[in-house]
Amino acid sequence: MEKSVAFVVGLGMFRQITKLASQDFKRHRIYNLMENVIILGTGCAGFTAAIYTARANLQPLVLEGDMPGGQLTTTSEVENFPGFPEGVDGYALMEDLRKQAARFGARYANDFIERVEFDGEVKRLHSAQNVYEAKSVIISTGASPRLLGIPGEREMFGGKGVTTCATCDGAFYRDMEVVVVGGGDSACEEALFLTRFCTKVSLIHRRDELRASRIMVERTLGHEKIEVVWNTVVEEVLADEDGLARGIRILNRETGDTEEIACKGVFVAIGHVPNTKPFEGVLELDENGYLSPAVGSMVKTSIAGVYVAGDCADHVYRQAITAAGMGCQAAIECERWLAEEG
Repeated sequence: MEKSVAFVVGLGMFRQITKLASQDFKRHRIYNLMENVIILGTGCAGFTAAIYTARANLQPLVLEGDMPGGQLTTTSEVENFPGFPEGVDGYALMEDLRKQAARFGARYANDFIERVEFDGEVKRLHSAQNVYEAKSVIISTGASPRLLGIPGEREMFGGKGVTTCATCDGAFYRDMEVVVVGGGDSACEEALFLTRFCTKVSLIHRRDELRASRIMVERTLGHEKIEVVWNTVVEEVLADEDGLARGIRILNRETGDTEEIACKGVFVAIGHVPNTKPFEGVLELDENGYLSPAVGSMVKTSIAGVYVAGDCADHVYRQAITAAGMGCQAAIECERWLAEEG
């Protein structure tokens, strides 16, 4: 009787151990079949992360999102990216980065992630049609500039007179008159920066006082090249016969009067919208919706194996080269973490 009981107990334990071993084997099999790393976004941050992870033999899958190549693809000439003494076309630069990553084994898929699950060992990313699984994820979804939504704006955006970055494009307007639209710190910074090149900067603001910090207001109002146009909104960007910006039509909100201001460049500085909606409630965001890295790091998040890079987490510099640097950091951190996890 005792032998029979012992046999039954032993058989039960064996079955339980076998079951657990089978589950563990299945888990490891699935884990080994999933992607080592998925990179979201293909701007400078995403492509750089792809180059580094691909060279580490991680065979990254890059999901391109709804704007393959990022914002730089809309820029006709980039003069401040190292290594190009004569400047480089933004689209061409992004295409070269894409090819460089592909050379080492990066793969691309044209898909847009709508929500994510990062609460388990397996990271799951959901698009409208597909579910992707990965051991690690690098988020480099960027940020989109807020635009005015007026006639002529998109038609002349990127190389034809309308831009959102004085640091990137200001030098193209040397000895010309330009306008800046906005009233916060960003607008004041753009206006002040442009005074290095431009003969006159008109700052168009819809209110009767600037929203910028006190020191920025003092510098802006005190600069001889800057003229503030108060209580005014821009209704249209006007084009010349070649399709380039020649001026703007403005509306005074108090009087209802309209007039034209001649200018060659229109710098829209009313903020950016980080592309972080899929991560709401999953990762920590700041008050403006930017991803917040963990304390002591620029790219780590509160979730192991999930990293951030570029303009979706950087609202200070927002430059191609700084985004590339963050992509490099995220890739190296990701590679080390995967090596530790085995």
